[in-house]
Amino acid sequence: MANITLVDDDENIVASVSLALESHGHKVTAYHDGASGLEALETTPPDLAILDVKMPRMDGMEVLRRLRQTSNLPVIMLTSKDEEIDEILGFNLGADDYIHKPFSQRLLIERVKALLRRAGVEGLDPVDPAAAEAGKAIKRGKLSMDPARHESTWDGKPVKLTVTEFLLLQALAQRPGFVKSRDNLMDAAYDDQVYVDDRTIDSHVKRMRKKFRMVDPEFDAIETLYGVGYRYRES
Repeated sequence: MANITLVDDDENIVASVSLALESHGHKVTAYHDGASGLEALETTPPDLAILDVKMPRMDGMEVLRRLRQTSNLPVIMLTSKDEEIDEILGFNLGADDYIHKPFSQRLLIERVKALLRRAGVEGLDPVDPAAAEAGKAIKRGKLSMDPARHESTWDGKPVKLTVTEFLLLQALAQRPGFVKSRDNLMDAAYDDQVYVDDRTIDSHVKRMRKKFRMVDPEFDAIETLYGVGYRYRES
């Protein structure tokens, strides 16, 4: 169903996760250190990557940081750490999801399935009205979004967004001027079985703004309404 690259130095986790994913029809390619994993991700991009945070030669955060310079493929981070700062840092670097060790294989499969669905790898039901609406191209002032190609531009200049960032911006841009609460945005970007807190949404929005300001320093189309949420302002 999907090509998945797994990068983790724990052989037991590699074996168990690979077996679980392959039992659901996915093809898994595994690497045991960050440097070789990054090289593979750049030369042969998969549909989704699963990265451990703590690894030899290059840790998962550095792999993610370098990967995001050239690629927006879906990424799930694995971590044995239970510190909130690591999760926030990961989202700021562009991670799409996080799973804390130890985790159940069922949880991992559901998270992979959800992220692949969000990325459009598993496809959407064409008769589903919500799916049809989500697939429509959007033009809002200087912003253009093409969900079918996962492409976004600002004033004709390309802006590379991760899967989660694209879905969040799409939710805001579909109804300019209307306020979206953080809960609304969570529903738009994540499946029901995936829980994230308010700060995760804030981290994604902060990263989106930074990307758009790289092509337009005056970008201010995403407004924050403190205590309420966000809205897209069409200029």
